Amino acid sequence: MDLLFRDDAYLKSCEAAVVSAGPEGIRLDRTVFYPEGGGQPGDSGLLRLADGRALRIADTRKGDSHEDTLLIPAEGEALPDAGAKVTAELDWERRYKHMRMHTCLHLLCSLVQGDVTGGQVGADKSRLDFNLPDGSPDKAWLTDELNRLIREDHPVTPVWITDAELAAQPELVRTMSVKPPSGAGRVRLLKIPGVDLQPCGGTHVARTGEIGPVEVGKIENKGKQNRRINIRFAS
Repeated sequence: MDLLFRDDAYLKSCEAAVVSAGPEGIRLDRTVFYPEGGGQPGDSGLLRLADGRALRIADTRKGDSHEDTLLIPAEGEALPDAGAKVTAELDWERRYKHMRMHTCLHLLCSLVQGDVTGGQVGADKSRLDFNLPDGSPDKAWLTDELNRLIREDHPVTPVWITDAELAAQPELVRTMSVKPPSGAGRVRLLKIPGVDLQPCGGTHVARTGEIGPVEVGKIENKGKQNRRINIRFAS
């Protein structure tokens, strides 16, 4: 399967053919739909069929391998036939919010010195959990620093390294709860020069300025050293 979102997160649609369709979901030969993973929700949208029908896609999930992606139709939708030609269309407004939020979480990670123990990307608010033995950071300072990095409009680019190169640089892995995918020979990193560099297979904006103003919400105590930092788009 050709994962088009991996090379161009700004593709909103693509022409594709149905490889298979069953209770587990719909497989296409190529897709712009990102499958749930790394804290980022799976994409939703439409499959437009040649007969004019529009099949609603409620979710996207990973299948049996790195390349296997399953589109989950909304309840009650009739499955397309194998071999059918379709146009896959993202719910772009939702996806773009995920891209902005996911990139902002990388900025947050660059400002907080502690292992990441969990996280979740959302369309309107997101969070990261950190192991912080020295206590919580200041909320006002974090908000100011996040918005400074956003205003500076840093470029955001994917880069690839080999599994061996990642194994030789374990400091690149900040997330304790999710291990970067390995075994395929190479691993994708997200690079914000001078700010952040770590493995990530999600979708992101091309420059930090696209994120827009944000604010830090609650900083919650989730354990002896665990702190949950919530962020949202500023109103």
